Amino acid sequence: MLRVVWTSKLREDLRMSKRGTGIDSSLGSEMDANECERQGGSGAEGLSEMDLLIPKPLDLETQERLLVRKLDRRILPILCFLYLFTYLDRSNIGNARLQGLPQDILGGDPTGTLFDWVSSAFFFTHILLQIPFTVLSKYYNPRIWIGCTAILLGTCSTSMAAAFNFTSLVVARLALGTCEAAFGCCVVMYFSFYYTKAEYGTRIASWFAFAAVAGASGGLFAYIIQDIKVSFARWRLLFLLEGTPTILLGLLCLLMLPDRPESTSFLTETERRIAIGRMNRGTRGDVGEVVRRSHIIAAFQDWRIYVAAVIYFGLNCALASLSAFLPTIIATMGHRNAMAQLLTVPPYAMACCVMIAASHSSDRLQIRGPLLFCTSAIGGLGYMILRYGAAHQQGVRYGATFLVTSGTYASIGLMIAWFGHNLGSETKKATGIPLYGAIGQCGSILGSQLYPLTHGPAYTHGLTVSAFLLFLAALCALLLSASFYLDNIQRDQRYGKPDPNDMVDTSVLADKAPGFRYIP
Repeated sequence: MLRVVWTSKLREDLRMSKRGTGIDSSLGSEMDANECERQGGSGAEGLSEMDLLIPKPLDLETQERLLVRKLDRRILPILCFLYLFTYLDRSNIGNARLQGLPQDILGGDPTGTLFDWVSSAFFFTHILLQIPFTVLSKYYNPRIWIGCTAILLGTCSTSMAAAFNFTSLVVARLALGTCEAAFGCCVVMYFSFYYTKAEYGTRIASWFAFAAVAGASGGLFAYIIQDIKVSFARWRLLFLLEGTPTILLGLLCLLMLPDRPESTSFLTETERRIAIGRMNRGTRGDVGEVVRRSHIIAAFQDWRIYVAAVIYFGLNCALASLSAFLPTIIATMGHRNAMAQLLTVPPYAMACCVMIAASHSSDRLQIRGPLLFCTSAIGGLGYMILRYGAAHQQGVRYGATFLVTSGTYASIGLMIAWFGHNLGSETKKATGIPLYGAIGQCGSILGSQLYPLTHGPAYTHGLTVSAFLLFLAALCALLLSASFYLDNIQRDQRYGKPDPNDMVDTSVLADKAPGFRYIP
């Protein structure tokens, strides 16, 4: 009796599934059902009712894919939008310049020198405090650390709206740089807790792409605010509107951002085991609050970090030039200030797309250096066109800004992802990343000083220096890539080729461990 019932049910299911396929459903159902009967009644006697109701367990690959999707839905929106507004907080000083800030509190600043120092003040504390803050963050819950620093960062940004003279504005920028020093590198470290080296570059690019979005939306916000009727200066309104969301997103981090994989309540026990296994592919993650002093020393002795600092110096010089002076450069093409703000949007939008595409390709190919060489050279080419392009060829010069933004932003995304894996251990990353970042940020100080008003409208000196440093970064990228590639070959010959999914004990030797392999 049971066999007849299940055979009838099987025939009905098959009939429903084959509708619209062009197959004679009655014939197909009869044949499939008879086949089941010939195989010993597998449709009825081979399976119990409970067997049919209980879902099959998912294979490990499917579980991992679902975990990554779950992490992306929670981590990326929070951190990407947070970076959007934190980057607006640090770069909106360039838009405020065109809205009358120098005339209101800098005494007109006819030479542009005071504004240059205001723009540079952010980087002094940012450079000095990156290393101690990033190492110190290893002792704290990342959710609490990132959330609190974001709240403080937004508070410092909004406080710039209350500035009344040069000194008060410099103090606010110094405080902003202090909070940014505690924020940026810690987020780069945080991504390495959850994403493998085959996923890391794309996530870092997605996160850093919001710096390009900030550049685009910053110009758009400034354009909109330009025509708002308020009883106080519009640049004050700009600081208030762009600083407040950072505070709110910092509170959201405290509530929703996952902790480290071994301690977060966001994951189930099965997901936690998978996440910890992913964290230990090709390397070995720390458990809990661990700082290895020998790895701190090793980071300071690693020559590759200083070559990376040269690259990052050139990239940050170009980036600081873009953040503070792109609206001014476009204004020299004959556009009024409001239109110059709006015309900064397309180059930044293009940069966002190019950055994600380049980083995704680097993840798929598992190379960083050759792509970094290409993107840096593209940025340098853009600056050379701005430098030597005829003043009347406004379309060509505007097109060059697309090359500059795309090349610079894509290069920085690749650079951050490159050393997010290649330093081996968490402690060496916590020291090495802010070390080359701190040296590289000196380029930001240089970049913010390269375009005084007295050099306008051509700005030949600033454009030449920016182009030279980007070409130098391209050459250094090739040097580092070749070094990593040759080191991998030597280790393969000496120790054999390892399984890339195996855990490598980097707790003692960091990236010098025999089983560790670099991304060239």
